[in-house]
Amino acid sequence: MDHLQETGLRKAKWPVPQFVSGLWASFSTTGLIVGVLFFAASLTPSLIPRPYVIQAVISGLSLSAGYAIGVSLRWLWSYLELPDVRPRTGLIVKLLAALGCSLVVLTFLWRTAEWQNTVRTIMGLDPVESAEPFKLGLIAALVFIFIVLLARLFRLTFRFLSKRFEYVLTRPLAKFAAIAAAIALFWSATDGVIFRYALHAADSSFQRLDALIDPDVAPPTDPTKTGSGASLMTWDELGRQGRQFIASGPNAQDIGAFFGEPAKEPLRVYAGLNSADTAKERANLALEELKRVGGFERSNLMIVVPTGTGWIDPPGVDSLEYLLKGDVASVAVQYSYLTSWLSLLVEPEYGAETADALFDAVYGYWTTLPKDKRPKLYLYGLSLGSMNSQGSVDPFDIISDPFQGALWVGSPFPTKTWLSITRNRNPGSPEWRPLYRDGSVIRFTTQENALNIPGAEWGNVRIVYLQYASDPITFFDPHSFYREPDWMKAPRGHDVSPDLRWFPVVTMFQLLADMAMGTTTPIGYGHVYAPEHYVDSWMQVVDPPGVTADDAERLKALLKGRY
Repeated sequence: MDHLQETGLRKAKWPVPQFVSGLWASFSTTGLIVGVLFFAASLTPSLIPRPYVIQAVISGLSLSAGYAIGVSLRWLWSYLELPDVRPRTGLIVKLLAALGCSLVVLTFLWRTAEWQNTVRTIMGLDPVESAEPFKLGLIAALVFIFIVLLARLFRLTFRFLSKRFEYVLTRPLAKFAAIAAAIALFWSATDGVIFRYALHAADSSFQRLDALIDPDVAPPTDPTKTGSGASLMTWDELGRQGRQFIASGPNAQDIGAFFGEPAKEPLRVYAGLNSADTAKERANLALEELKRVGGFERSNLMIVVPTGTGWIDPPGVDSLEYLLKGDVASVAVQYSYLTSWLSLLVEPEYGAETADALFDAVYGYWTTLPKDKRPKLYLYGLSLGSMNSQGSVDPFDIISDPFQGALWVGSPFPTKTWLSITRNRNPGSPEWRPLYRDGSVIRFTTQENALNIPGAEWGNVRIVYLQYASDPITFFDPHSFYREPDWMKAPRGHDVSPDLRWFPVVTMFQLLADMAMGTTTPIGYGHVYAPEHYVDSWMQVVDPPGVTADDAERLKALLKGRY
C-alpha cells in the first residue's frame, strides 16, 4: 500500500511543495498507525511514577518499535503479493490515518497525568496536575526521528556495501555479506566506542566518588574497628561506602538504652577494593580482620554482600544488631564502584567472584570451629548483593554443615536460585508472594508480614525473601516483550496500579525505565526497603532470644523515624 501511495503522490497534480510531499511520502502509513498505537500504550502506568522526560523517551522508543513492526508487516504484505489499494486512494488513506493518529495521541496525552497519579497515590505522593503533554510529545518525536534517521543510515550503509560486494560475489551473497558487515560496523561503533566510553566515564566518576573522604567521618580510635591504627587495613583503603559502614550503626550504649539492659558493641569488618589486588586476597584479608576483632567469639556472625557500589543498606544491618543486642559481627567485601544495575550489565561475574571468595573463606574457617562454641552463621544481601549472596552458596557443599539462615532482599530478576524457587512455587500462590513447599526452609514476605504461615514450622535453616510487588529490579521480565508476566495477573500486590496493563514490546520498555527509576520511590515501595520490614524478616530468621513482639514494634518505630 505504502509504495503505491508514494506513486500516487507523484502522479497526482497536487499543489504541494516538493519537499513536503517528499517528507510525507517517506513515512510508512502502516508503520505510523502501529507506531502511534504503541506510543499510546506507553503512556499507561507501570510500576514506578515517571517524570515527563523519562516518559517521553519510553514513548519515543515505543513509537519507533511500533513503526518498525508496521513497516515489516507492510513489507510482508507486499512480499506475499496481496492486493493493494488503488494509487489515487493512497493519499486519502494517509490523510485519514494522520487524522486518526492525531486524535489518539491527543487523547492519550491528555490522560497521562491521571494514569501517573494512580501510581503516585498508592505510594503516598502528591498528584501531578500535568504530565507536560506538549513537552512529552516533542521529546518523543525527536527520539523517534533520531532512530528513524539512524535506521536510514544503516540502510544506506547496507546498499553501499552491497554494490561493492557485487563486484566479487553473486547478488544474494553480496546482500548477505553487506547486511553482516553493516551490523558488525554499527555494533562495533556502539559497543566499542559509545558504550565503552560511557562506561569508562561512569567508572571513573564512581571511582572518584568512592575515594572521597567525608570530613564528618573520622578514622576510628577503637582497636576493634576496621581502619583503626590496629587494623589490617587503613582507613583510606575502605572506600567511601566502607568508611560509612564502619562509622555508622548503633553502639552498645544505644542498644542497651533501648532494651534497658547491658548490650555488646556490634563488630563490623569491611574490605574495600583498594585493600588488596584480587577478590580472593580481599576475602582472606577480611577473614583475618574478622579473627583479629573477635568476630568468631560472638554468638552470631553475618556475611554481608554489598550492592554494586559497595553500599550496605543501614537498616538491614542496624535492625539485626538491635535484635541481637549487639552480640553479632558482620563482614563485607567491596567488588565494584558501579551502581548495581551498571555492575549487573557489565561485570556480573566479578561480584559473583567476590561473594564466592568471601563465603568460602569465612564458611571454610567457621566449619573448623567446634559446633558448640562457634557463632550462628547468617547471610544477607540487598539487590545485586542478594543475587551474589545466593550464588555463593552451593547446597551440596553445605548440606552436612549448613548455616543457620539468610535474608535476601530485592533479588534481581536474573537470580538463579530465586527464579527456580519462584517458578516452582505452590500452585495458586502469586509470583510476587510465593508459597514454597511446606514453608519450613523458605518463606516470602512483602510490606504486609506474610511470614507467619498457619501450620508451618521452621526447620534448622531459615531463609526469608523480602520483596515488593512494585520492585522493577525484581520483577523485570525480558519475556514481557511478547507475553504477560505472572505477577501482573490477579491477585496483584497492593502497591501495583490497577490500571497497569500488559502490551507487547511496550511493557518491556516501561519496565526497563522502571529499573533505572527503582530507587526514586518513597521508602517502602519500589527498590527502597523500609526498616520495619527488615525487623519482621530478621525476627523470623534469627528468632532473637529475649526480644518480644512489643520490642519489635518499638524497634520499628525507632528505625522508621531514623531513615
